[in-house]
Amino acid sequence: MTSTVPTILLIGTADTKSAELLFMRECIEAGGGRAVVMDVGVLDGAPFVPEITHVEVAAAAGKTVAEVAASGDENTAMTLMAHGAAKLAARWQAEGRIDGMLALGGTMGTDLALDVAQALPLGVPKVLVSTIAYSHLLPPERIPPDLIMVLWAGGLYGLNSLCRSALSQAAGAVLGACRQVRAPAFGRPLVGMTSLGSSALTYMKTLKPALESRGYEVAVFHTTGMGGRAFEALAAEGRFCAVMDFSLQELANQLGGSCVNAGPDRLLGAGRAGTPQIVAPGAIDMLDYPAWQPMPAGLEGRPAHMHNRLLASALSAPDFRRGVAAEIARRLARAEGATCVLMPLLGIEGWDRPGEPLHDPEGLAAFTDGLRGSIGSATRLIELDAHINDDAFCDAALRVFDAWVADGTVPAGRPA
Repeated sequence: MTSTVPTILLIGTADTKSAELLFMRECIEAGGGRAVVMDVGVLDGAPFVPEITHVEVAAAAGKTVAEVAASGDENTAMTLMAHGAAKLAARWQAEGRIDGMLALGGTMGTDLALDVAQALPLGVPKVLVSTIAYSHLLPPERIPPDLIMVLWAGGLYGLNSLCRSALSQAAGAVLGACRQVRAPAFGRPLVGMTSLGSSALTYMKTLKPALESRGYEVAVFHTTGMGGRAFEALAAEGRFCAVMDFSLQELANQLGGSCVNAGPDRLLGAGRAGTPQIVAPGAIDMLDYPAWQPMPAGLEGRPAHMHNRLLASALSAPDFRRGVAAEIARRLARAEGATCVLMPLLGIEGWDRPGEPLHDPEGLAAFTDGLRGSIGSATRLIELDAHINDDAFCDAALRVFDAWVADGTVPAGRPA
């Protein structure tokens, strides 16, 4: 929590949204904060002087405002301004000059704001007031996992009581977040772990306390798309001393065209950072889809599990799983650090047991064969005569981890 006056980077186009920006500045100041306005508009004629002018934003992108305006059309111009705005925001945050971000816009402003929000670290408060908040127009891979969005109701043109309500709410949200946020301390070595809800995967119940007793902090990420994005973002930053990436169905979902995916970088962040990773194919047999929509084409007739009214999963075909195995092997082969794959031969999620709806020995065998045939020599493959939810799986994971601690691959834990 901050005991000082929160400084909010307030982003918008001062040439067209001056009334809204000034109102939000007023709300921030009335709430005890300070606003630093960044003008990302291309046109001159703002009725006030922003703290960060559009000239500075364009310069950060290596252009003059005139060059931005002459770049082609509004799309190319705003893309250039987004580049400059993201660079400036990241620099100001790294220098400790801002505590959070508040942006507003329609489709253009939202497009830009998503780039700026992506440039700020996980844990820095980010609020976006948008006319397309939570819209299907927003690609999931562009949404930072900790972004707060507020619908800008009635906010297309000018102030009114509806949009004042949304703008003031957003100002309060970012102020409150900046005051209450507790930045990650990273006092003990942090292990990143992936999993699903405990009805599908349960190993975290054993592994988390076991690792904590060894002097590590453990963060478990829910692999339903956004959780995997957060996991990969932190892994790419080198925040983890090691990862136990045991739930990879986001990767299977991406390869299968499901919207429940974590983007193209899944299973790459830790490897790029040189972080040791123990990997298992938890839940790669399932292709997820929104439960409120029809089963996707190509999955008709496959066994399925309705998890809740939001999420459903269908069993993928054996040939598809061979492809998933090959892709896992390809991504691990690019890793700069130690890699080990644990392959449970008796099942890879809770519904993959005899008598359960997604039990499929043929599909599991196809994946296992594909993994054996494609895994690189730099990756150790350990086959286990166990289910992924058995104690034997946890024991195997801890044996690998402890061996890496003993030989210095993973730093030793520290008491809390």
